[in-house]
Formats: sequence, C-alpha cells, structure tokens
Amino acid sequence: MVLGCPKTMTYGPCGGVRDDASCELDTRPCPFAGPDATVVAWERPPSAPTLPGSSLLAAAGRGPVVLTDLTIPPFDPAGVAAVTRTLAGSCDALLVGEHQNRPDFPPTLMAALIAEAGGVAWVTLACRDRNRLVLEQELAGLAVAGVDGVLCVTGDVRAQGVRPDVTQVFDLDGTQLAALAREAGHAVAVPESPAALPRHLRPARLVEKQRAGAHLAVLNHVRSPEEVAAFVAASRALGLTIPVIAAVAVYSDERSARLLQNFPGLHLDDAQVTQVLGASDVRSAGIEAAVREARAMLAIDGVAGVNLSGLGSGAGAMAGAQVKAEVGNRIREDR
Repeated sequence: MVLGCPKTMTYGPCGGVRDDASCELDTRPCPFAGPDATVVAWERPPSAPTLPGSSLLAAAGRGPVVLTDLTIPPFDPAGVAAVTRTLAGSCDALLVGEHQNRPDFPPTLMAALIAEAGGVAWVTLACRDRNRLVLEQELAGLAVAGVDGVLCVTGDVRAQGVRPDVTQVFDLDGTQLAALAREAGHAVAVPESPAALPRHLRPARLVEKQRAGAHLAVLNHVRSPEEVAAFVAASRALGLTIPVIAAVAVYSDERSARLLQNFPGLHLDDAQVTQVLGASDVRSAGIEAAVREARAMLAIDGVAGVNLSGLGSGAGAMAGAQVKAEVGNRIREDR
C-alpha cells in the first residue's frame, strides 16, 4: 500500500491520473506519478501458463475480435435481455461494466442473465465496494454461472455526493485481483491507460499485470492509432505476450461524445469529435468514425481486437445498442 493513494493501491497507478499528475478524486498529487516514480514489480512468482476455456480468448488466437460495452438500465432484467439480444450477433463478447454512479445487479446474476439471452459475458470486478472475501465469493459464483472471463480493475473512487453514506473498501487493487481471479481458474483481462500519466511507465506496468496472471489486455482511449502502436510495440519489447484489445470510441450525439471526453486518463481525437457532432447526420457520422477507428486499430501489429466503448447514444440503452451493433457488424464483415 502506498500512502497518499485514496484507493490504498500497491500496484499503481490506476488509469485515472489526470494530465497534471493529480488524482482523479481531487487535487492531491498521485503518489505513483511523481518525477521519481518507478514501476511496482509483481512480488510473487509468475502464474503458471495455463489457458482456461474462453471463447473470446480462443477467437483472439484466430483473428480480430470485437468486445462491446454493455450499457443497460439499472436493475432491469428485461432490459438486459433486450440489449444482449441486439448486440449478441455483432460481437464476440459483451463487456459488463461496473460504475461508481450506476448501480446494477451483482456480477454473478448479470452473467446468468446475459447467458440466458444468448450473449457471451466478460464481467468487470472492481475493488471499491467489495472486500477480498466478497470478491472471492463473486469469482466462485461467476465460475458456476459460466462467465467467459473477468476484467479485474481497482475501480473508480466514488464521486463526491454519490452515496456518501456508503464506505469504499479497496482491500485489493486490480493487479492483486487479477492474480486472485487467475488462481480461481478464470480467463483474466486487465485494463491499461496508455495516455494517462506516467505514460513512460505504462508499458512496463502492463507487463507486471501479465506476470500477476492476466490473459488479455483492454486498453483505454487514446487520440490516435499511432499512440496505440507505440504503446503496444514498447510493451512487446518488454516482454508482453498476451493479446491486446484497443478501445474504439462509439458516440452518435453530444451526450455520448462528452461522456467519453470527461473521463480522466482517457483521450479522444477532439477534431474528429467536432467533425462528427457538426455533421448533418450525426448518428451516421459517428458510426462511420467508429468503423474507421476500428479498422485503423486492427491494422496495428499486436492488436488482436477492439472494444466498442461508450454509450453509443445518449437516447437510451436500446438506441446505443443499435449503434454499437451496426459498428460491430461492419467490423465483422471485414474478417
């Protein structure tokens, strides 16, 4: 644990470091992003090179894959089913998020609902609201539910004013959780934010997550494919061997674009956002921009797939699913 980190992280920094090296929570400096910062090495022996059964990992070994964010109304099983059915044929798997301001069913129930509706689930587990014991229970439950894989994250700190009556746990950080998930037999994904400070340490940090047990890396948004190419090349040079999934921003109106732009540690091509939002048909322009970005990402050596990330539309979950499904279908037609 590093003193001064509100998430009590050991293997930091998280992806929420702001461009001035301050914490995502407030103006305090990130203790992992100072001028003398170094990568925190994984202290335990590397995990055994076992590969669990996962349809997404298997597909990534054969060719480009599409992982799509699942955006749904909270506590709505019918909504989960409807959005899953809309997206299922357009992607290889659905990424179930976990957000500090958007509650939903427990991960195990989400995995079961998605499977029942014909989807393949990769479920995000965050350390904010669960201690180690509950995370172990979730991993056991997800194994029974037949989840395809888990994305292990430290998680966002809850924004000021969001459930101030509820404590935040952070018993573990995302790297420690990845090791726990690997030991439980899961296919494990980890995030990394190439555009967040300290940028020069991010490739080595991803390699340490691989040593902890990750089978797959899911990157956060950057401004250009060239940044992804440089990050992947630097990571490979340091020993990264796991597949890398690059983020593609999917937006089709003002609200869905601004939501992505406002996350710390994420960067979009602002000129492209302006061009899309100024188009006569913003929905079509947003879809075209996402397809172009996806094709550019998939042309990068070492990128095994794309994550269609974001709301897709500010007009509701089904509208967003329809936008992402159209993008996914067009990408899959290229395969």
